[in-house]
Amino acid sequence: MTRRWMIFRVAKTRGRRFPPDEAAALLSDVKTHLNDVSAQWVELASRAKGIPKGSALEGEEWLSGPYGLMATCDGYIETLSGMTDRAYVDALSTRTLANGNTAVKAVPANFWDHVIMSGITAEVWMQDGVTPGTLKSSCAGSWAIPAEKREGKVALVLGAGNISSIAPLDCFQKLFAEHQVVLLKLNPVNAYLKPVLEHMLAPLIARDALRIVTGGGAAGAYFCQHPKIDEIHITGACATHDAIVWGQGAEAEANKANGTPINTKRVTSELGAVCPTIVVPGPWSAADILFQAENIATHKLHNGGFNCLATQVLVTSDTWDKRTALIDAVKAVLRGVDRPAYYPGTNDRVQRLAETSTNATWLRRDVGEDILLAEIGEDPTPETFEVFGQALCLKSLPQIDPEAYLKAAVEYANTHLEGTLAANILIHPKTIRAIGKARLEELVSELKYGCITVNSWSAVGFLLTRTPWGAFPGHTLEDVSSGIGQVHNTYMFDRAERTVVTGSFAPFPRSFLSGAFSLLPRPPWFVTHKRATEVGRAMTSFQYQRSLWKLINLGANALRG
Repeated sequence: MTRRWMIFRVAKTRGRRFPPDEAAALLSDVKTHLNDVSAQWVELASRAKGIPKGSALEGEEWLSGPYGLMATCDGYIETLSGMTDRAYVDALSTRTLANGNTAVKAVPANFWDHVIMSGITAEVWMQDGVTPGTLKSSCAGSWAIPAEKREGKVALVLGAGNISSIAPLDCFQKLFAEHQVVLLKLNPVNAYLKPVLEHMLAPLIARDALRIVTGGGAAGAYFCQHPKIDEIHITGACATHDAIVWGQGAEAEANKANGTPINTKRVTSELGAVCPTIVVPGPWSAADILFQAENIATHKLHNGGFNCLATQVLVTSDTWDKRTALIDAVKAVLRGVDRPAYYPGTNDRVQRLAETSTNATWLRRDVGEDILLAEIGEDPTPETFEVFGQALCLKSLPQIDPEAYLKAAVEYANTHLEGTLAANILIHPKTIRAIGKARLEELVSELKYGCITVNSWSAVGFLLTRTPWGAFPGHTLEDVSSGIGQVHNTYMFDRAERTVVTGSFAPFPRSFLSGAFSLLPRPPWFVTHKRATEVGRAMTSFQYQRSLWKLINLGANALRG
Protein backbone atom coordinates (compact mmCIF):
# COMPACT_ATOMS: atom_id res chain seq x y z
CA MET A 1 0.00 0.00 0.00
CA THR A 2 2.86 2.38 0.81
CA ARG A 3 4.40 1.83 -2.60
CA ARG A 4 1.05 2.63 -4.27
CA TRP A 5 0.92 6.03 -2.61
CA MET A 6 4.57 6.73 -3.47
CA ILE A 7 3.78 6.02 -7.12
CA PHE A 8 0.75 8.31 -7.03
CA ARG A 9 2.71 11.11 -5.37
CA VAL A 10 5.11 11.14 -8.32
CA ALA A 11 2.48 10.41 -10.95
CA LYS A 12 0.08 13.17 -9.97
CA THR A 13 2.79 15.70 -10.78
CA ARG A 14 3.70 13.95 -14.01
CA GLY A 15 0.09 13.39 -15.07
CA ARG A 16 -0.89 17.01 -14.83
CA ARG A 17 1.71 17.73 -17.48
CA PHE A 18 0.56 15.27 -20.13
CA PRO A 19 0.49 17.34 -23.35
CA PRO A 20 -2.56 16.85 -25.57
CA ASP A 21 -0.74 14.69 -28.12
CA GLU A 22 0.56 12.37 -25.41
CA ALA A 23 -2.88 12.05 -23.84
CA ALA A 24 -4.37 11.29 -27.26
CA ALA A 25 -1.72 8.63 -27.89
CA LEU A 26 -2.55 6.98 -24.57
CA LEU A 27 -6.22 6.83 -25.54
CA SER A 28 -5.33 5.33 -28.90
CA ASP A 29 -3.41 2.60 -27.08
CA VAL A 30 -6.40 2.04 -24.80
CA LYS A 31 -8.57 1.46 -27.89
CA THR A 32 -6.21 -1.29 -29.07
CA HIS A 33 -6.20 -2.98 -25.67
CA LEU A 34 -9.98 -2.62 -25.46
CA ASN A 35 -10.40 -4.28 -28.83
CA ASP A 36 -8.41 -7.26 -27.53
CA VAL A 37 -10.80 -7.97 -24.66
CA SER A 38 -14.16 -6.56 -25.79
CA ALA A 39 -15.68 -9.99 -26.44
CA GLN A 40 -14.43 -11.28 -23.09
CA TRP A 41 -15.91 -8.19 -21.39
CA VAL A 42 -19.33 -8.87 -22.91
CA GLU A 43 -19.16 -12.57 -22.09
CA LEU A 44 -18.34 -11.97 -18.41
CA ALA A 45 -20.97 -9.27 -17.94
CA SER A 46 -23.70 -11.23 -19.72
CA ARG A 47 -23.18 -14.37 -17.68
CA ALA A 48 -22.99 -12.42 -14.42
CA LYS A 49 -26.34 -10.79 -15.21
CA GLY A 50 -28.04 -14.04 -16.14
CA ILE A 51 -28.30 -13.33 -19.86
CA PRO A 52 -28.33 -16.65 -21.75
CA LYS A 53 -25.49 -17.25 -24.16
CA GLY A 54 -26.59 -16.34 -27.68
CA SER A 55 -29.42 -14.08 -26.48
CA ALA A 56 -29.99 -10.82 -28.35
CA LEU A 57 -29.83 -9.15 -24.94
CA GLU A 58 -26.04 -9.55 -25.07
CA GLY A 59 -26.25 -6.54 -27.36
CA GLU A 60 -26.91 -4.38 -24.32
CA GLU A 61 -23.50 -5.31 -22.96
CA TRP A 62 -21.80 -4.50 -26.26
CA LEU A 63 -23.42 -1.07 -26.50
CA SER A 64 -23.15 0.01 -22.86
CA GLY A 65 -19.71 -1.57 -22.43
CA PRO A 66 -17.05 -1.77 -25.17
CA TYR A 67 -18.84 0.45 -27.71
CA GLY A 68 -19.47 3.26 -25.23
CA LEU A 69 -15.85 3.29 -24.08
CA MET A 70 -14.48 3.01 -27.63
CA ALA A 71 -16.58 5.99 -28.74
CA THR A 72 -15.46 7.98 -25.71
CA CYS A 73 -11.80 7.38 -26.55
CA ASP A 74 -12.45 8.77 -30.04
CA GLY A 75 -14.31 11.75 -28.60
CA TYR A 76 -11.43 12.69 -26.33
CA ILE A 77 -8.88 12.11 -29.10
CA GLU A 78 -10.83 14.44 -31.39
CA THR A 79 -10.95 17.15 -28.73
CA LEU A 80 -7.31 16.76 -27.70
CA SER A 81 -6.23 16.97 -31.34
CA GLY A 82 -7.81 20.43 -31.50
CA MET A 83 -6.80 21.59 -28.03
CA THR A 84 -4.29 24.26 -29.16
CA ASP A 85 -6.12 27.54 -28.56
CA ARG A 86 -9.16 25.24 -28.05
CA ALA A 87 -9.55 25.30 -31.83
CA TYR A 88 -11.93 22.31 -31.76
CA VAL A 89 -14.65 24.65 -30.45
CA ASP A 90 -14.55 26.60 -33.70
CA ALA A 91 -16.13 23.65 -35.52
CA LEU A 92 -19.14 23.48 -33.17
CA SER A 93 -22.34 25.06 -34.42
CA THR A 94 -24.61 27.03 -32.09
CA ARG A 95 -28.06 28.54 -31.99
CA THR A 96 -30.07 30.70 -29.62
CA LEU A 97 -32.88 28.98 -27.72
CA ALA A 98 -36.36 30.33 -27.12
CA ASN A 99 -35.30 31.31 -23.58
CA GLY A 100 -32.25 33.21 -24.88
CA ASN A 101 -29.63 30.65 -23.85
CA THR A 102 -27.11 29.09 -26.22
CA ALA A 103 -27.41 25.56 -27.57
CA VAL A 104 -24.42 23.73 -29.03
CA LYS A 105 -24.91 20.94 -31.55
CA ALA A 106 -23.02 17.84 -30.44
CA VAL A 107 -24.53 15.05 -32.56
CA PRO A 108 -24.39 14.51 -35.46
CA ALA A 109 -20.91 15.92 -35.74
CA ASN A 110 -19.86 14.03 -38.87
CA PHE A 111 -21.08 11.68 -41.57
CA TRP A 112 -20.54 8.62 -39.39
CA ASP A 113 -22.90 9.94 -36.74
CA HIS A 114 -25.67 10.06 -39.34
CA VAL A 115 -25.08 6.37 -40.01
CA ILE A 116 -24.38 5.01 -36.52
CA MET A 117 -26.96 7.11 -34.66
CA SER A 118 -29.48 7.45 -37.46
CA GLY A 119 -32.29 9.86 -36.60
CA ILE A 120 -30.63 11.04 -33.35
CA THR A 121 -29.62 14.63 -32.68
CA ALA A 122 -28.16 15.98 -29.45
CA GLU A 123 -27.61 19.52 -28.24
CA VAL A 124 -25.92 20.82 -25.12
CA TRP A 125 -27.88 23.71 -23.64
CA MET A 126 -25.52 26.03 -21.84
CA GLN A 127 -26.02 27.92 -18.60
CA ASP A 128 -27.03 31.58 -18.44
CA GLY A 129 -24.37 33.94 -19.68
CA VAL A 130 -22.69 31.62 -22.18
CA THR A 131 -22.95 33.08 -25.66
CA PRO A 132 -21.54 31.90 -29.00
CA GLY A 133 -18.85 34.53 -28.53
CA THR A 134 -17.87 33.28 -25.06
CA LEU A 135 -18.31 29.55 -25.69
CA LYS A 136 -14.59 28.91 -26.20
CA SER A 137 -13.77 30.40 -22.81
CA SER A 138 -16.40 28.07 -21.30
CA CYS A 139 -14.72 24.91 -22.59
CA ALA A 140 -11.69 22.90 -21.40
CA GLY A 141 -10.76 25.43 -18.76
CA SER A 142 -8.38 22.98 -17.09
CA TRP A 143 -6.37 22.75 -20.31
CA ALA A 144 -6.08 26.55 -20.48
CA ILE A 145 -3.99 26.45 -17.29
CA PRO A 146 -0.26 26.09 -18.05
CA ALA A 147 0.95 22.58 -17.19
CA GLU A 148 3.40 23.81 -14.56
CA LYS A 149 0.61 25.62 -12.72
CA ARG A 150 -1.89 22.76 -12.62
CA GLU A 151 -2.53 21.23 -9.25
CA GLY A 152 -1.85 17.50 -9.36
CA LYS A 153 -4.31 15.38 -7.37
CA VAL A 154 -5.19 11.77 -6.60
CA ALA A 155 -8.86 11.02 -7.21
CA LEU A 156 -10.74 8.08 -5.77
CA VAL A 157 -13.39 6.78 -8.16
CA LEU A 158 -15.99 4.53 -6.56
CA GLY A 159 -17.28 2.50 -9.47
CA ALA A 160 -20.91 1.61 -10.12
CA GLY A 161 -22.05 -2.01 -10.07
CA ASN A 162 -24.62 -1.93 -12.87
CA ILE A 163 -23.38 -0.61 -16.24
CA SER A 164 -19.85 -1.89 -16.73
CA SER A 165 -18.48 1.12 -18.64
CA ILE A 166 -19.38 3.62 -15.91
CA ALA A 167 -16.22 3.07 -13.87
CA PRO A 168 -13.71 3.61 -16.70
CA LEU A 169 -15.75 6.52 -18.07
CA ASP A 170 -15.65 8.21 -14.66
CA CYS A 171 -11.90 7.63 -14.55
CA PHE A 172 -11.50 9.32 -17.94
CA GLN A 173 -13.20 12.45 -16.58
CA LYS A 174 -10.58 12.71 -13.85
CA LEU A 175 -7.65 11.72 -16.03
CA PHE A 176 -8.25 13.70 -19.21
CA ALA A 177 -10.56 16.56 -18.24
CA GLU A 178 -9.17 17.31 -14.77
CA HIS A 179 -5.51 16.15 -14.96
CA GLN A 180 -5.77 13.86 -11.95
CA VAL A 181 -4.47 10.35 -11.38
CA VAL A 182 -7.00 7.78 -10.24
CA LEU A 183 -7.47 5.01 -7.74
CA LEU A 184 -10.48 3.06 -9.00
CA LYS A 185 -12.32 0.88 -6.49
CA LEU A 186 -14.70 -1.43 -8.25
CA ASN A 187 -18.14 -2.19 -6.90
CA PRO A 188 -18.35 -5.75 -5.51
CA VAL A 189 -21.24 -6.47 -7.91
CA ASN A 190 -18.97 -6.30 -10.96
CA ALA A 191 -15.52 -6.73 -9.45
CA TYR A 192 -15.17 -9.77 -11.74
CA LEU A 193 -14.23 -7.28 -14.49
CA LYS A 194 -10.94 -6.29 -12.82
CA PRO A 195 -8.68 -8.41 -15.11
CA VAL A 196 -10.47 -7.12 -18.22
CA LEU A 197 -10.26 -3.51 -17.08
CA GLU A 198 -6.61 -3.88 -16.16
CA HIS A 199 -5.85 -5.17 -19.65
CA MET A 200 -7.77 -2.48 -21.52
CA LEU A 201 -6.44 0.32 -19.31
CA ALA A 202 -2.88 -1.05 -19.22
CA PRO A 203 -1.40 2.03 -20.99
CA LEU A 204 -2.68 4.22 -18.14
CA ILE A 205 -1.55 1.76 -15.48
CA ALA A 206 1.91 1.62 -17.04
CA ARG A 207 2.16 5.39 -16.75
CA ASP A 208 1.22 5.18 -13.04
CA ALA A 209 -1.88 7.23 -13.77
CA LEU A 210 -4.32 4.53 -12.66
CA ARG A 211 -4.64 1.70 -10.15
CA ILE A 212 -7.63 -0.65 -9.77
CA VAL A 213 -8.62 -2.25 -6.47
CA THR A 214 -11.56 -4.26 -5.19
CA GLY A 215 -13.31 -4.56 -1.85
CA GLY A 216 -16.55 -3.88 -0.03
CA GLY A 217 -17.84 -1.03 2.07
CA ALA A 218 -14.98 -1.17 4.56
CA ALA A 219 -12.41 -0.77 1.79
CA GLY A 220 -14.36 2.13 0.31
CA ALA A 221 -14.55 3.87 3.70
CA TYR A 222 -10.80 3.39 4.21
CA PHE A 223 -9.91 4.96 0.87
CA CYS A 224 -12.40 7.81 1.33
CA GLN A 225 -10.70 8.84 4.55
CA HIS A 226 -7.14 8.21 3.40
CA PRO A 227 -5.05 11.41 3.58
CA LYS A 228 -3.43 10.72 0.20
CA ILE A 229 -6.81 10.91 -1.55
CA ASP A 230 -7.55 14.47 -2.67
CA GLU A 231 -10.96 14.08 -4.34
CA ILE A 232 -13.76 11.50 -4.56
CA HIS A 233 -16.21 10.67 -7.33
CA ILE A 234 -19.07 8.27 -6.72
CA THR A 235 -21.72 6.79 -9.00
CA GLY A 236 -24.30 5.12 -6.81
CA ALA A 237 -26.94 5.84 -4.20
CA CYS A 238 -27.63 9.08 -2.37
CA ALA A 239 -27.37 7.20 0.94
CA THR A 240 -23.82 6.11 0.10
CA HIS A 241 -22.86 9.66 -0.84
CA ASP A 242 -24.25 11.04 2.43
CA ALA A 243 -22.47 8.35 4.46
CA ILE A 244 -19.17 9.43 2.88
CA VAL A 245 -19.76 13.13 3.45
CA TRP A 246 -21.84 13.29 6.64
CA GLY A 247 -21.62 9.93 8.37
CA GLN A 248 -24.55 7.73 9.30
CA GLY A 249 -27.70 7.85 11.42
CA ALA A 250 -28.12 10.54 14.02
CA GLU A 251 -24.52 11.64 13.58
CA ALA A 252 -25.15 12.37 9.91
CA GLU A 253 -28.28 14.39 10.65
CA ALA A 254 -26.45 16.46 13.25
CA ASN A 255 -23.45 17.01 10.99
CA LYS A 256 -25.64 18.06 8.10
CA ALA A 257 -27.62 20.47 10.31
CA ASN A 258 -24.39 21.99 11.66
CA GLY A 259 -22.58 22.04 8.32
CA THR A 260 -19.76 19.86 9.67
CA PRO A 261 -19.01 17.06 7.20
CA ILE A 262 -16.83 14.17 8.32
CA ASN A 263 -15.09 14.31 4.94
CA THR A 264 -14.02 17.69 3.60
CA LYS A 265 -12.55 16.48 0.31
CA ARG A 266 -14.22 17.61 -2.91
CA VAL A 267 -16.89 15.03 -3.74
CA THR A 268 -18.57 14.80 -7.14
CA SER A 269 -21.33 12.35 -7.87
CA GLU A 270 -24.01 10.82 -10.10
CA LEU A 271 -26.75 9.39 -7.89
CA GLY A 272 -29.78 8.44 -9.89
CA ALA A 273 -33.38 9.59 -9.60
CA VAL A 274 -37.04 8.70 -9.89
CA CYS A 275 -37.08 9.28 -13.63
CA PRO A 276 -40.25 10.00 -15.63
CA THR A 277 -41.40 9.28 -19.14
CA ILE A 278 -44.05 11.85 -20.10
CA VAL A 279 -46.48 10.73 -22.80
CA VAL A 280 -48.16 13.70 -24.47
CA PRO A 281 -51.70 12.96 -25.75
CA GLY A 282 -52.06 13.08 -29.51
CA PRO A 283 -53.27 11.31 -32.66
CA TRP A 284 -51.28 8.11 -32.17
CA SER A 285 -51.96 5.28 -34.60
CA ALA A 286 -51.99 1.60 -33.63
CA ALA A 287 -48.49 1.30 -35.12
CA ASP A 288 -47.31 4.28 -33.04
CA ILE A 289 -48.64 2.63 -29.87
CA LEU A 290 -46.85 -0.65 -30.58
CA PHE A 291 -43.51 1.03 -31.36
CA GLN A 292 -43.61 3.35 -28.37
CA ALA A 293 -44.65 0.46 -26.13
CA GLU A 294 -41.36 -1.22 -27.06
CA ASN A 295 -39.59 2.08 -26.35
CA ILE A 296 -41.19 2.46 -22.89
CA ALA A 297 -40.55 -1.19 -22.02
CA THR A 298 -36.91 -0.61 -22.90
CA HIS A 299 -36.82 2.42 -20.58
CA LYS A 300 -37.88 0.04 -17.81
CA LEU A 301 -36.19 -3.30 -18.54
CA HIS A 302 -32.86 -2.45 -20.16
CA ASN A 303 -30.16 -3.99 -17.94
CA GLY A 304 -32.95 -5.64 -15.96
CA GLY A 305 -34.20 -2.24 -14.76
CA PHE A 306 -30.96 -1.56 -12.88
CA ASN A 307 -30.20 1.81 -14.44
CA CYS A 308 -30.10 5.11 -12.59
CA LEU A 309 -32.00 6.55 -15.59
CA ALA A 310 -34.62 3.78 -15.84
CA THR A 311 -38.17 5.06 -16.11
CA GLN A 312 -39.92 4.64 -12.78
CA VAL A 313 -42.96 6.86 -13.41
CA LEU A 314 -45.00 6.74 -16.63
CA VAL A 315 -47.04 9.95 -16.88
CA THR A 316 -50.15 9.99 -19.09
CA SER A 317 -53.40 11.91 -19.51
CA ASP A 318 -56.30 10.01 -17.95
CA THR A 319 -58.71 11.49 -20.50
CA TRP A 320 -56.64 10.51 -23.55
CA ASP A 321 -58.47 7.90 -25.57
CA LYS A 322 -55.23 6.04 -26.37
CA ARG A 323 -54.08 5.67 -22.75
CA THR A 324 -55.48 2.22 -22.04
CA ALA A 325 -54.27 0.82 -25.36
CA LEU A 326 -50.75 2.14 -24.73
CA ILE A 327 -50.52 0.77 -21.19
CA ASP A 328 -51.85 -2.60 -22.35
CA ALA A 329 -49.24 -2.65 -25.12
CA VAL A 330 -46.46 -1.80 -22.64
CA LYS A 331 -47.60 -4.65 -20.39
CA ALA A 332 -47.53 -7.04 -23.34
CA VAL A 333 -43.91 -6.16 -24.15
CA LEU A 334 -42.83 -6.32 -20.50
CA ARG A 335 -44.47 -9.71 -20.14
CA GLY A 336 -42.41 -11.27 -22.91
CA VAL A 337 -38.89 -10.03 -22.07
CA ASP A 338 -36.72 -12.28 -19.88
CA ARG A 339 -34.69 -10.10 -17.54
CA PRO A 340 -33.30 -11.69 -14.36
CA ALA A 341 -33.27 -9.41 -11.31
CA TYR A 342 -29.53 -9.82 -10.72
CA TYR A 343 -28.77 -6.75 -8.60
CA PRO A 344 -28.56 -7.25 -4.81
CA GLY A 345 -31.50 -6.04 -2.72
CA THR A 346 -33.96 -5.66 -5.57
CA ASN A 347 -36.68 -7.86 -4.03
CA ASP A 348 -36.67 -5.83 -0.81
CA ARG A 349 -36.85 -2.53 -2.69
CA VAL A 350 -39.70 -3.66 -4.93
CA GLN A 351 -41.60 -5.06 -1.95
CA ARG A 352 -41.23 -1.76 -0.09
CA LEU A 353 -42.77 0.02 -3.06
CA ALA A 354 -45.57 -2.55 -3.25
CA GLU A 355 -46.49 -1.97 0.39
CA THR A 356 -46.77 1.80 -0.01
CA SER A 357 -48.44 2.07 -3.43
CA THR A 358 -52.09 2.43 -4.41
CA ASN A 359 -53.63 -0.36 -6.50
CA ALA A 360 -50.36 -2.27 -6.72
CA THR A 361 -50.57 -5.33 -8.94
CA TRP A 362 -48.07 -7.87 -10.22
CA LEU A 363 -47.59 -8.30 -13.94
CA ARG A 364 -47.08 -12.03 -14.37
CA ARG A 365 -44.45 -12.72 -16.98
CA ASP A 366 -43.88 -15.65 -19.27
CA VAL A 367 -40.23 -15.68 -18.22
CA GLY A 368 -38.25 -13.99 -15.45
CA GLU A 369 -39.42 -12.23 -12.30
CA ASP A 370 -42.83 -10.58 -12.16
CA ILE A 371 -43.00 -6.80 -12.45
CA LEU A 372 -44.76 -4.51 -9.99
CA LEU A 373 -47.24 -2.06 -11.52
CA ALA A 374 -48.65 0.62 -9.23
CA GLU A 375 -50.93 3.61 -9.65
CA ILE A 376 -49.58 6.64 -7.79
CA GLY A 377 -51.99 7.88 -5.15
CA GLU A 378 -51.59 9.94 -1.98
CA ASP A 379 -48.51 8.15 -0.62
CA PRO A 380 -45.36 9.92 -1.93
CA THR A 381 -43.09 6.86 -1.73
CA PRO A 382 -43.28 5.97 -5.45
CA GLU A 383 -42.29 9.56 -6.25
CA THR A 384 -39.45 9.89 -3.74
CA PHE A 385 -37.94 6.40 -3.48
CA GLU A 386 -35.79 5.14 -6.35
CA VAL A 387 -36.71 1.46 -6.51
CA PHE A 388 -33.80 0.53 -8.83
CA GLY A 389 -35.57 -2.59 -9.96
CA GLN A 390 -38.46 -4.11 -11.83
CA ALA A 391 -41.35 -1.81 -10.96
CA LEU A 392 -43.28 0.75 -12.99
CA CYS A 393 -45.49 3.42 -11.44
CA LEU A 394 -48.37 5.02 -13.32
CA LYS A 395 -49.32 8.67 -12.86
CA SER A 396 -52.30 10.22 -14.64
CA LEU A 397 -53.02 13.92 -15.10
CA PRO A 398 -56.43 15.37 -16.02
CA GLN A 399 -55.42 17.70 -18.85
CA ILE A 400 -56.12 16.64 -22.43
CA ASP A 401 -54.99 19.74 -24.35
CA PRO A 402 -51.38 18.83 -25.26
CA GLU A 403 -49.80 22.15 -24.28
CA ALA A 404 -51.68 22.39 -20.99
CA TYR A 405 -50.94 18.73 -20.26
CA LEU A 406 -47.21 19.08 -20.97
CA LYS A 407 -46.99 22.19 -18.81
CA ALA A 408 -48.69 20.31 -15.95
CA ALA A 409 -46.45 17.27 -16.46
CA VAL A 410 -43.32 19.42 -16.34
CA GLU A 411 -44.51 21.02 -13.11
CA TYR A 412 -45.36 17.62 -11.65
CA ALA A 413 -41.92 16.17 -12.46
CA ASN A 414 -40.10 19.21 -11.11
CA THR A 415 -42.02 19.36 -7.83
CA HIS A 416 -42.94 15.76 -6.99
CA LEU A 417 -40.27 13.41 -8.33
CA GLU A 418 -36.99 12.91 -6.52
CA GLY A 419 -33.87 13.73 -8.49
CA THR A 420 -32.91 15.65 -11.61
CA LEU A 421 -30.94 13.14 -13.67
CA ALA A 422 -33.03 12.27 -16.72
CA ALA A 423 -36.51 12.63 -18.19
CA ASN A 424 -38.19 11.54 -21.43
CA ILE A 425 -40.98 13.10 -23.50
CA LEU A 426 -42.90 11.13 -26.13
CA ILE A 427 -44.87 13.37 -28.47
CA HIS A 428 -46.40 12.91 -31.92
CA PRO A 429 -44.96 15.13 -34.72
CA LYS A 430 -48.44 16.56 -35.42
CA THR A 431 -48.70 17.53 -31.76
CA ILE A 432 -45.33 19.27 -31.96
CA ARG A 433 -46.57 21.29 -34.91
CA ALA A 434 -49.78 22.16 -33.05
CA ILE A 435 -47.90 23.37 -29.97
CA GLY A 436 -45.17 24.99 -32.02
CA LYS A 437 -41.47 24.13 -31.86
CA ALA A 438 -40.62 27.35 -30.02
CA ARG A 439 -43.26 26.74 -27.35
CA LEU A 440 -42.18 23.11 -26.98
CA GLU A 441 -38.63 24.31 -26.51
CA GLU A 442 -39.78 26.69 -23.79
CA LEU A 443 -41.55 23.87 -21.96
CA VAL A 444 -38.52 21.61 -22.26
CA SER A 445 -36.34 24.39 -20.84
CA GLU A 446 -38.59 24.46 -17.75
CA LEU A 447 -37.97 20.76 -17.07
CA LYS A 448 -35.09 20.67 -14.59
CA TYR A 449 -33.16 17.56 -15.57
CA GLY A 450 -29.58 17.00 -16.68
CA CYS A 451 -30.65 14.98 -19.72
CA ILE A 452 -33.97 15.31 -21.52
CA THR A 453 -34.96 13.26 -24.52
CA VAL A 454 -37.78 13.92 -26.96
CA ASN A 455 -38.95 10.73 -28.72
CA SER A 456 -35.94 8.73 -27.60
CA TRP A 457 -34.50 7.55 -24.28
CA SER A 458 -32.08 9.23 -21.91
CA ALA A 459 -29.71 6.24 -22.11
CA VAL A 460 -28.82 7.57 -25.56
CA GLY A 461 -27.61 10.73 -23.82
CA PHE A 462 -25.48 8.51 -21.58
CA LEU A 463 -24.16 6.55 -24.57
CA LEU A 464 -23.17 9.48 -26.81
CA THR A 465 -20.51 10.81 -24.34
CA ARG A 466 -19.67 13.88 -26.40
CA THR A 467 -22.41 15.37 -24.27
CA PRO A 468 -22.25 15.89 -20.48
CA TRP A 469 -23.89 13.37 -18.19
CA GLY A 470 -25.06 14.23 -14.69
CA ALA A 471 -27.70 15.98 -12.64
CA PHE A 472 -29.17 19.37 -13.39
CA PRO A 473 -26.68 21.90 -11.94
CA GLY A 474 -27.17 23.52 -8.57
CA HIS A 475 -27.23 20.73 -5.99
CA THR A 476 -25.24 20.96 -2.78
CA LEU A 477 -23.68 18.47 -0.38
CA GLU A 478 -26.55 19.15 2.02
CA ASP A 479 -29.17 18.45 -0.66
CA VAL A 480 -27.28 16.37 -3.19
CA SER A 481 -30.29 14.94 -5.08
CA SER A 482 -28.93 13.33 -8.28
CA GLY A 483 -25.41 14.57 -7.71
CA ILE A 484 -22.84 17.28 -8.27
CA GLY A 485 -20.72 17.65 -11.39
CA GLN A 486 -20.77 16.03 -14.83
CA VAL A 487 -18.88 13.23 -16.58
CA HIS A 488 -18.44 11.98 -20.18
CA ASN A 489 -18.51 15.42 -21.89
CA THR A 490 -15.63 14.82 -24.30
CA TYR A 491 -16.09 18.34 -25.67
CA MET A 492 -15.24 19.49 -22.12
CA PHE A 493 -18.02 22.04 -21.69
CA ASP A 494 -17.42 23.79 -18.36
CA ARG A 495 -20.81 25.49 -18.09
CA ALA A 496 -23.30 23.05 -19.53
CA GLU A 497 -26.80 23.05 -18.10
CA ARG A 498 -28.30 19.99 -19.77
CA THR A 499 -28.23 17.65 -22.74
CA VAL A 500 -31.30 17.47 -25.01
CA VAL A 501 -31.56 14.44 -27.28
CA THR A 502 -34.16 14.19 -30.04
CA GLY A 503 -35.09 10.98 -31.84
CA SER A 504 -37.63 9.73 -34.33
CA PHE A 505 -41.21 9.19 -33.13
CA ALA A 506 -41.70 6.44 -35.71
CA PRO A 507 -39.31 3.82 -37.13
CA PHE A 508 -38.22 3.39 -40.73
CA PRO A 509 -39.94 3.67 -43.15
CA ARG A 510 -42.73 5.57 -41.35
CA SER A 511 -40.09 7.96 -39.98
CA PHE A 512 -39.89 9.67 -43.36
CA LEU A 513 -43.55 10.60 -43.20
CA SER A 514 -42.91 12.60 -40.02
CA GLY A 515 -39.77 14.33 -41.26
CA ALA A 516 -37.42 12.45 -38.92
CA PHE A 517 -35.03 10.65 -41.20
CA SER A 518 -34.22 7.57 -39.17
CA LEU A 519 -33.06 4.59 -41.20
CA LEU A 520 -33.71 2.11 -38.39
CA PRO A 521 -36.79 -0.11 -38.18
CA ARG A 522 -35.95 -0.51 -34.49
CA PRO A 523 -33.14 1.12 -32.46
CA PRO A 524 -30.49 -1.43 -31.40
CA TRP A 525 -30.88 -0.59 -27.70
CA PHE A 526 -34.52 -1.76 -27.71
CA VAL A 527 -35.02 -4.88 -25.59
CA THR A 528 -37.02 -6.25 -28.52
CA HIS A 529 -34.25 -5.91 -31.13
CA LYS A 530 -33.64 -9.36 -32.59
CA ARG A 531 -30.06 -8.74 -33.73
CA ALA A 532 -28.85 -6.39 -31.02
CA THR A 533 -25.79 -8.56 -30.32
CA GLU A 534 -24.64 -8.48 -33.94
CA VAL A 535 -25.29 -4.73 -34.14
CA GLY A 536 -23.47 -3.99 -30.88
CA ARG A 537 -20.47 -6.08 -31.92
CA ALA A 538 -20.42 -4.43 -35.36
CA MET A 539 -20.70 -0.92 -33.90
CA THR A 540 -17.77 -1.60 -31.57
CA SER A 541 -15.62 -3.00 -34.37
CA PHE A 542 -16.50 -0.11 -36.65
CA GLN A 543 -15.71 2.44 -33.94
CA TYR A 544 -12.31 0.80 -33.44
CA GLN A 545 -11.35 0.87 -37.09
CA ARG A 546 -13.73 2.09 -39.79
CA SER A 547 -14.15 0.35 -43.12
CA LEU A 548 -16.78 0.13 -45.82
CA TRP A 549 -17.23 -3.61 -45.28
CA LYS A 550 -17.84 -3.09 -41.55
CA LEU A 551 -20.39 -0.39 -42.35
CA ILE A 552 -22.26 -2.69 -44.72
CA ASN A 553 -22.27 -5.47 -42.12
CA LEU A 554 -23.52 -3.06 -39.47
CA GLY A 555 -26.30 -1.76 -41.70
CA ALA A 556 -27.43 -5.23 -42.71
CA ASN A 557 -27.81 -6.35 -39.10
CA ALA A 558 -29.48 -3.10 -38.02
CA LEU A 559 -32.10 -3.41 -40.74
CA ARG A 560 -32.90 -6.99 -39.72
CA GLY A 561 -33.65 -6.09 -36.09
